[in-house]
Amino acid sequence: MKSLVNRQLDFMGRRRIAFAISGLMLLVSLASLLFQQLSLGLDFTGGTLVEVRYAVAPSLDVVRQILEDTGFRDVSVQTFGASTEVLIRLQQAFDPDVGEQVVNLLRDAGGQVELVRAEFVGAQVGDQLRDQSGMGLLVALGIVMLYVAARFQYKFAIGALLALLHDVIIVVGIFSLFQFEFDLTVLAALLAVIGYSLNDTIVVYDRIRENIRKSRIDDMPTIFNEAINMTLSRTLATSGTTLLVLLALLLLGGDMIHYFAIALIAGVVVGTFSSIYVAAALLLAVKLDREDLIPAKKEDPEAEELP
Repeated sequence: MKSLVNRQLDFMGRRRIAFAISGLMLLVSLASLLFQQLSLGLDFTGGTLVEVRYAVAPSLDVVRQILEDTGFRDVSVQTFGASTEVLIRLQQAFDPDVGEQVVNLLRDAGGQVELVRAEFVGAQVGDQLRDQSGMGLLVALGIVMLYVAARFQYKFAIGALLALLHDVIIVVGIFSLFQFEFDLTVLAALLAVIGYSLNDTIVVYDRIRENIRKSRIDDMPTIFNEAINMTLSRTLATSGTTLLVLLALLLLGGDMIHYFAIALIAGVVVGTFSSIYVAAALLLAVKLDREDLIPAKKEDPEAEELP
């Protein structure tokens, strides 16, 4: 048994290095969110949306450049369904004639274009979406904490919640740092990241709980290492196959789900790291021990009085 343990990877022995890496990523993410903030999409900021249809698939960079050169600001251009359907987002006040203006500009540049629709998303709607989506994220985290506390123990709930916050902050920080557009599809990806990361964490926690109850030693780092090594192949196989699908979505899925795929890829990578290192190491930080899962039996005072 000793030789088997010696061949296992010593994750808990490197937990300080993992905490340093996590701390650095969190610091960079929080600094970027504080000073650079997010590049919010039209769903949150309000503005104008114009959909046009080309006879032949255009170059999105050319369409964007034409609009920016004529005075439109904060232009976002992406395909919508077919490659000839183009969705143009303009972060500016709505003008009833803006659709015709955009189409005329594109026609003057040599494109065969027709207007499909022009809509306005007001700032009030954007504020409401932002508030409701933020509240939804907090409610999801609260439900997760209650679930883990009920299924395991409150120290497990603290570890799981901190690990989930770690994952969400870093993914959001990546979007802030690189100024990727943050819209409702990215928010949906964040909720998916919470579910994915929690699933991985629960698998590790379940094996940790089982090993604590079965083991005759009180060395928590050794027990945690054994549990992580026992679930490592499952964790890496799940993450690897998920990343293959997400890479296919990123490369072949089109502009509509481009940032959605990026958020999920970042979330899977960070979530796998936190499930292996952060979530388990946090149980050591909150001083989880055997008595938390197997309370010591109280002695029967009546039995002591028997002759």
